[in-house]
Amino acid sequence: MAGSFQSWQEVSRVAVFRSCRVQKGMSTDDSSTLETLETLELGKLLPTLETLQLWKPPNSRNFVVGLIISVMSNEFDELLSIMTRLRAPGGCPWDREQTYGSLAQYLLEEAYETFDAIQEAEATGDVSHLKEELGDLLLQVVFHATIGTEKGEFTIGDVAAGVSQKLVLRHPHVFGDAKLERAQDVLDNWETLKANERAASGNEQKVRDSILDEVPVHFPALLEALKVTTKAAKVGFDWKDKAEIFAKLDEEVAELHDAIGNDDKENIAEEIGDILFVIVNLARKLDVEPETALKKVNRKFRQRFRFIETELRSAGKKPEESGLDEMDALWNTAKQTSR
Repeated sequence: MAGSFQSWQEVSRVAVFRSCRVQKGMSTDDSSTLETLETLELGKLLPTLETLQLWKPPNSRNFVVGLIISVMSNEFDELLSIMTRLRAPGGCPWDREQTYGSLAQYLLEEAYETFDAIQEAEATGDVSHLKEELGDLLLQVVFHATIGTEKGEFTIGDVAAGVSQKLVLRHPHVFGDAKLERAQDVLDNWETLKANERAASGNEQKVRDSILDEVPVHFPALLEALKVTTKAAKVGFDWKDKAEIFAKLDEEVAELHDAIGNDDKENIAEEIGDILFVIVNLARKLDVEPETALKKVNRKFRQRFRFIETELRSAGKKPEESGLDEMDALWNTAKQTSR
């Protein structure tokens, strides 16, 4: 859209008049208003529109969104052009060699790095790393779509149109007449709509012997455990309450003690797995996402152990030259400092 416009004012006028026509029956040929808008700096545009009674909150938000989308279109088009150039003859040899399959590992890595950046942003309030990682993740989407375009299979427009259609169809409480008041109602309805879409698509669906087959086996272990138990819980296979889960946890810990006492290596590994599985279920019952919870603890451990290293370094020591008592004391100091 924005590529055909010559200035911010022109983009602004288009965004404004699309809504003004609805509000006031106003024509885009209203030359006096156009001249007024042309002379305004962007920061003064909205107040002037309100003064002219052409715009009133919350409609002004629509205008700002229109501007953002217009500007973003320019930036996004540039990203697409760069990626196309990199893949073109005379472009980058490495980029030209990539396929869907060869990029898969990078997509996964960028997703994990984005996940980590989210944790950092939540903990520190600094979103600069998150912005960078979201860009890297977006690049993976654009890269795959560029390959799809070259092969005549799909374009980035197809990708965007598909997800837009999905969002509209699965939010009938926003874009239709459905009444869904609670977040859980929305989630339940989402699953129902997914099933209906599969049934109505006319495409041959993969025969699944179990509802758990819908959960990819290549998910990280914590996520897989969370997903399969959530599926099972929806059909009634679940502990009644948290107390039952704690009882199961005590049982599994006792079994681990027995396995350790018998020096049964294989059984020890199995019992540790059982304990982790029960912990995931406890997290689910408490509405805690276990991967995120563990990531936060990992980050906390890193910070506190780094404090130990820094303090020892300032004393001319290395961790391996220190004793556990000294490091434990520094750990407690770090713990108190971080509270």
